[in-house]
Amino acid sequence: MRASVVLTPPMSKRLIAKGVAALPQVRTALDRGRIVVTLGTTNAYVAEELLGEPIDRGAFAAGFIDDRWNVNARLGELSEIVLDRGKPVEAGPEETLASLAAGDVVIKGGNALDPEGVVGVLMGASTGGTVGRYVAACLARGIELVAPIGLSKSVHTSIAELSLEMGSGRMDLQMGLPCGIYPLHARVVTEADALETLFPVRALHVTTGGVGAGAGAVSLLIEGEEAGVRDAFALVEALREEPDVELAGRA
Repeated sequence: MRASVVLTPPMSKRLIAKGVAALPQVRTALDRGRIVVTLGTTNAYVAEELLGEPIDRGAFAAGFIDDRWNVNARLGELSEIVLDRGKPVEAGPEETLASLAAGDVVIKGGNALDPEGVVGVLMGASTGGTVGRYVAACLARGIELVAPIGLSKSVHTSIAELSLEMGSGRMDLQMGLPCGIYPLHARVVTEADALETLFPVRALHVTTGGVGAGAGAVSLLIEGEEAGVRDAFALVEALREEPDVELAGRA
């Protein structure tokens, strides 16, 4: 059986969040390890799925893109969320970093996804922000890196190549905050990955973009046995009233 679906940006974020929460690595860490949910718009939905309750999404973001590379005007109101065996704990960045070990999970969003599955993370902070804090430690210790990212962020350029060309000090003109870009290798979770995690189906990216309510939307083809396809289709339909994140910038 086949079905086509269209996901607006907030629908995509919620679906991806459900897919992240269902990953075996995440379920294991919820049971007996630590999970760090770093700031980000999609990560706000991930945090809600893991906590089982809403959060202030408008404060749970650092940088974002509107008509420029922007910084959240509310940055600093909320910090990243740390879960220890599924329960939120108060811990500073250095304490959190020191406590992480193999089997724990760091969830880090991104701004671009290239054809090789590499995630591009824009970096406005001179020390790399959360990328600078966590990525090397994750790779050194065997900590799981999970990157929730929408297919609307797909690009045709190599992120590795871009990382060698960009950097805040190299920009002569810019719209918003000048940035570098980091090539992040992680367990990527897109809308298609989420559906394939949640249901016994195959999901394929068909189109990106549209007009009106479809601006930034992602269209998918879902294939599989009838029961799985119908269940996947019903979940997507149920996400239609999902509200988007409201942000104001200061760049």
